[in-house]
This record gives sequence, structure tokens and C-alpha cells, in this order.
Amino acid sequence: MTMMRLTAPRRHFVAVGVALGLASCARQANGGDKDVSAVEDLMREHGVLRRILVLYRATATQIRANPAAFDAKQLWQAADLFRRFGEAYHEQLLEEQHIFPQALKAGGEAAQLVPVLLAQHARGRQITAFIQAKTAGGTVAGTDAGPLADALTTFARMYEPHTAFEDTIVFQAWRNSLSAQQLDEAGDRFEDIERETFKGDGFDMAVGEVAKIETALGLHDLAAYTAPAPV
Repeated sequence: MTMMRLTAPRRHFVAVGVALGLASCARQANGGDKDVSAVEDLMREHGVLRRILVLYRATATQIRANPAAFDAKQLWQAADLFRRFGEAYHEQLLEEQHIFPQALKAGGEAAQLVPVLLAQHARGRQITAFIQAKTAGGTVAGTDAGPLADALTTFARMYEPHTAFEDTIVFQAWRNSLSAQQLDEAGDRFEDIERETFKGDGFDMAVGEVAKIETALGLHDLAAYTAPAPV
């Protein structure tokens, strides 16, 4: 077999091509487009939903203190984001159609949790509908203040452990039940579902929406949540 010898210009061309390829990889590793694993995608979506739960707890306090002064349209927007991104997409299209059936097949603790998680999904949708019904007019009636505040806090109290158990038990069991190839295929499938549902990057959209709501309600400063030193 005859080996092809590169002339100086061709060696230069190949070297430049390799360098550009390595530079492209470096850009991807330092902030460009990166592959996101299926489990990471699920967990970062939970991060968006947890930010809404923070809003729920904070606004419940505001509603109890002065319902007439509260900007209810922002709370309606938060609940609508939870409905679209959390319930219709994350819960129904990913967890209920893909994660939970596989967790049931895998058995063990994750399978035992699935019926509870499904019941909590259903209860959450009831509460979301209630929140939107009570805030649709842009204000909170005095008689609705207590029940609405209770709905917000009980929803947050339910969904915080809900996502924690999914992250640490159900998603891990799901991942461990699949081969590396199956996980890659699941990641591609989830990305396709996301882009078809939101006509683009649903995660970026949701992060942008929740940030605007936080700012409108004056709840965007992370430092404000810093705990005081113990006495």
C-alpha cells in the first residue's frame, strides 16, 4: 500500500483544520452548545418549577397581609407557566409517558413511589386551576385571600418533596435501568418533544418567563433569601 505524503501546503491545511476542530470543541466545552443528558434535563426543569414554588410561598405571605394591594396577574402568569411547562409538558409528556412506566418495570422503591407521584400530579393540577380561577381578574377578593394563600403553601409543601424524591430515587432508578445507548436515545427523544411542544428551547423560555415574574413581584434578589445567623 502506498502512503500519501502531504506537501507543505497540504500539511498546513490539515493542521489548520484540526486546530479549528479542536477550537470548536473547546467553545462547546466553555459555554457553547452542550449535550445535556436526559436526567440532567429533567432535574434542571425541576429547578424552574422550584423557583415557582418560591414565588408561591412568598406571595402567600403577601396575600395574607394585604390582598387588595397584591398584583394577582403575576401570580396567574406563574401558575400558567407551571401548567404549561410543569404539568402539560414535564409531567404528562416526559414523566407519565416515559419515566414512570420504565420505573414500574424496574421495580423496587421507585415503582412503589409512582402511584403517589401520579396522585400528586392530579392534585397539583386541581390546585393550579384553583389558583388561576382566583387570580384571573388581576386582583384577589378578600374572601379568597385565605383559601388562595393556603393553596399556594400546601402546593409548595407537596411539590418540594415530590421533586426531591423524583430526583434522588425515581430518575436514578430510571437511568440505571437503561443502557448508555438507550439513555442517549431518551435524551434525543426528550429534546424533540421539548422543541415540538414549545417550538424551540422550552427550558430557556421557562427560565426567561419565571425571571420576569420574579422581577415584577420584587422577588428576584437571591441575596434576600439568605438566612440570618443563628442566635
